[in-house]
Amino acid sequence: MPNTKKNLIFLVDDDALFLKSLEIEFSENTKSEIRSFVTGEECLANIYQNPDIIILDYYLNSVNKDAINGLETLEKIKTANILLPVIMLSSQDKIEVAVNCMKNQAFDYIVKSETAFIRLQKAITTIFHYQRIEKALSWYMEKI
Repeated sequence: MPNTKKNLIFLVDDDALFLKSLEIEFSENTKSEIRSFVTGEECLANIYQNPDIIILDYYLNSVNKDAINGLETLEKIKTANILLPVIMLSSQDKIEVAVNCMKNQAFDYIVKSETAFIRLQKAITTIFHYQRIEKALSWYMEKI
């Protein structure tokens, strides 16, 4: 019997236009369930829903200056669940930003652009591919 559970993806971005465009792209082009949040605090308050992947903006405090930024949110997510894949997004095309994200255990760093959705799809496919390999390997290792 095939697995009918939809993957749950959290989208976290304070840029309302970009967030809405991602929601539309994911809704029209994937079979995933999407939940959107405009602050890291909202994302963290809903982490109990066990998302399969989180797509997280790097800055996150342009609307609410007191909100925690994406890097702080990433650190808190990884404290709660080290294995939860997080893809960081930013309009900043700076190597320091990418390095910060990767040092804090982001799965990938993607610059916001017209090709961001395609790159996100590729990263998500890679995450699910790795998870299938790990599951198969784990099953095999239990049988030995």
